[in-house]
Amino acid sequence: MTQPLGSVMLDLEGPQLTPEEADLLLRPEVGGVILFGRNVEDATQVQTLCSAIRAVRPDVLLAIDQEGGRVQRLRRGVTRLPAMSRLAEGFETNSQAALQHCQDAGWLLGMEMAACGLDVTFAPVLDVDGGESTVIGDRSFSNDPEVVSRLGGAFIAGLNEAGMAAVGKHFPGHGGVAADSHLELPVDPRPLKELREHDLVPFADQATRLGGVMPAHVVYSAFDARPACFSPSWLGFLREEIGFKGAIFSDDLSMAGAHVAGGPGERAVAALDAGCDMVLMCNDRAAALEALDACAGRGSKRQAKLRYGRARPSLENLPALSRWRRIHARLEALANGEPSSSLPTDS
Repeated sequence: MTQPLGSVMLDLEGPQLTPEEADLLLRPEVGGVILFGRNVEDATQVQTLCSAIRAVRPDVLLAIDQEGGRVQRLRRGVTRLPAMSRLAEGFETNSQAALQHCQDAGWLLGMEMAACGLDVTFAPVLDVDGGESTVIGDRSFSNDPEVVSRLGGAFIAGLNEAGMAAVGKHFPGHGGVAADSHLELPVDPRPLKELREHDLVPFADQATRLGGVMPAHVVYSAFDARPACFSPSWLGFLREEIGFKGAIFSDDLSMAGAHVAGGPGERAVAALDAGCDMVLMCNDRAAALEALDACAGRGSKRQAKLRYGRARPSLENLPALSRWRRIHARLEALANGEPSSSLPTDS
């Protein structure tokens, strides 16, 4: 039977697990660990680090932000992934090829991250690029919600094919605001009707295929004065209106956009009370300790279902797979800036 996991996801200081961190992982409030760039050297080292974490806490959920393009924490020993907007190139003229490329990219990403020992990568971005947000920009598949939905759905299918759950972000859509929620609290004044017809489309379409969703640190003032991550109205809408049954992860509660909810412990509790299953508190160990204290006795079974449940592929054996070789070559070429029209369309 699936057991509840602690409700806090933490980060680490460096590429090796320290004795102090090993002790910290024993706290029952810890449900996950997320790796950042400072924690990774190459794929083999990440595999070793994940094994060290599991030796202390076998049940913990191990995550990474590995989208492609600008957001790719692990770069050595794995495929260089292009930004999602590059995968979308050519959709208008050959939609089936673009869909297959997105599915292949999701499959390869899932296989490589699973081989490194990770359970989940926080992808794909399902934000619709509204032309306002430099934070989103080319991380989005498109400025057309239907295209985002279709290509995002193909990427999700690829991750699922590799045995990895997909986590869509940033619900209900971060693409319509210029402000960076890492630095301030953005406000999107558009009415719910407009959000339904635009930003919410990919989340509504893919809700039943997603294992997780990450809400935005954005206020949608026509619907609720609270940021989506702290809004029972928005997270209730996600569950009841859209029908999402998976795990809800807060975005990093150390971001400036989350500070409206108070101190670290208050932020963590507010996000859980709103409907999150797991909260991320990163890049601030003192804040993380406050969050752990505030979240004592709280947990959920939903996020435990995202643990990678298959026999993990081998990093050393992936290049022996002809599918991996074909996809790897195409994605590396796109990441290096080669025009998509010059690359083979078969996969």
